Amino acid sequence: MFAKVLIANRGEIALRIERACRELGVKTVAVHSTADASAMHVRLADESVCIGPPPARLSYLNGAAILSAAAITGAEAIHPGIGFLAENADFAEMVEEHGFAFIGPAPEHIRLLGNKVSARASAKRLGIPILPGSEEALAGLEEAREAARQIGYPVLIKAAGGGGGRGMRVAREEGELDRLLPLAEREAKATFGNGAVFLERYLSGPRHIEIQVLGDGKGAAVHLGERDCSLQRSHQKLLEEAPSPALKPGESDRIAALAVEALCALSYRGAGTLEFLYDNGAFFFIEMNTRLQVEHPVSEMRSGIDIVREQLKIAAGAPLAYRQADIELKGHAIECRINAENPETFRPSPGRVDAYHAPGGFGVRVDSALYQGYEVPPYYDSLVAKLIVRGQTREECLMRLRRGLEEYVIAGIETTMPLSRRLIDEPSFIAGDYDTLWLERLLGRRS
Repeated sequence: MFAKVLIANRGEIALRIERACRELGVKTVAVHSTADASAMHVRLADESVCIGPPPARLSYLNGAAILSAAAITGAEAIHPGIGFLAENADFAEMVEEHGFAFIGPAPEHIRLLGNKVSARASAKRLGIPILPGSEEALAGLEEAREAARQIGYPVLIKAAGGGGGRGMRVAREEGELDRLLPLAEREAKATFGNGAVFLERYLSGPRHIEIQVLGDGKGAAVHLGERDCSLQRSHQKLLEEAPSPALKPGESDRIAALAVEALCALSYRGAGTLEFLYDNGAFFFIEMNTRLQVEHPVSEMRSGIDIVREQLKIAAGAPLAYRQADIELKGHAIECRINAENPETFRPSPGRVDAYHAPGGFGVRVDSALYQGYEVPPYYDSLVAKLIVRGQTREECLMRLRRGLEEYVIAGIETTMPLSRRLIDEPSFIAGDYDTLWLERLLGRRS
């Protein structure tokens, strides 16, 4: 195992990684911008290094500064966390070229699977079903028009690199395609540094199902079941649960087995998530995230497996600690994302946390780096906490989630908790009858 790991991220995920390292007896190095000097992940790390001013491009996206911090602190490995450089193949390559271990997939797998166009081609080659779409990144408007005619409207314009709904637009006819294509390209370029986009058939109201996997880089892999991430606004997830209330028992086993088979064939290393749309009993691969996911605690709560600890052990050269037959998925788990945003307008709400009290009790977990007196900076993603609950049944899980949201106090800033409290009491959500457009329809009716 590594003696010291540098965590190239911030906020709750940096703190989550620190905790896994501490349990393994691994020293940690936190890097931070000047805006994060008093952040909890900085306070609790064994060492910290300031790597630049608040703009991410000058700090958390500054690969040279991160490598310098690793060198001067004597770190042996770098964990990229979520976002920022986590799926940047060039950064992963730089890390390994400078003699550090990259706690994540091999650079060639990030290139292959992190780019949605090449990931679609790989999935198709490996026998995983995909939606009809363009085979390559689009070379211009005329090529996009022709691809859309072959696919059939409506089509989804998607960024080839990155995720989180950025660089994504729905075009229902050619005029919309002409108008939205350059907007998607510009957003993709600004967000990911890569303006390449492609087209995919748009499904109206599918479920969003993902499969959590772990590979040892030597040809072995396992899955930790599915997660249902269908509760979304503008392609941004608000709540995730497992198992999916939309699937029949065992229905995800077939697609999970295909996912594992594919990653075994690739000798994939570390944690990854294959994302699918589920519509009328069929699964369609849409992308793979070659990193830790925000919603990974849902799979941890059901499987009892610490995914971050497994990432660290795999990167250090250890074999997988589990065979598929050893993994038992129990009960139900739900994660509720809490953002520093107005719950009605979704306008970001940075500022000082005047009071903070996290819920607790049986089956309740909170992943957050907030504390009383902390100043939430305006420069980064608005996610400030995750409330995760587990129960024997979905009904018990929902009761526990209601209690947790009632107990949770975050004062001084606005958060999305009031919206979450309303959503989980909606009859259709209680019945598990929702899809990727459910929240948009609900908010539209109330606006």
